[in-house]
Amino acid sequence: MTLEWEQVIVDAADPVALGRWWAEALGWVVVDESPDEFEIRPAPDRLPGLLFGRSPDAKTGKNRLHLDFRPVDQQAEVDRLLALGARHADVGQTGEEPWVVLADPEGNEFCVLAPRRA
Repeated sequence: MTLEWEQVIVDAADPVALGRWWAEALGWVVVDESPDEFEIRPAPDRLPGLLFGRSPDAKTGKNRLHLDFRPVDQQAEVDRLLALGARHADVGQTGEEPWVVLADPEGNEFCVLAPRRA
């Protein structure tokens, strides 16, 4: 197979603001910055990245694709992300799940998973 996963595209009303938020949330670096496209990566030469592109369309409904993150300390990470501007999101979960659903400042859902069991 010759495919390489380059990036995930995220539509945004404000690509720069949302891209900067995710860069801070993930501790990633900015590799391309313009008013209509903003790309971040784990390191300048590491893939995949997240590319935030301008979209005039408002987000409606639940994302069809979302990112999952597995921190060492779930509660500490949820608290940190909430302090950065994330918010809790309801996508129909029952409350018994071992993950927490959050939304970024533009409403894109993502999950903070519980640590792996040893």
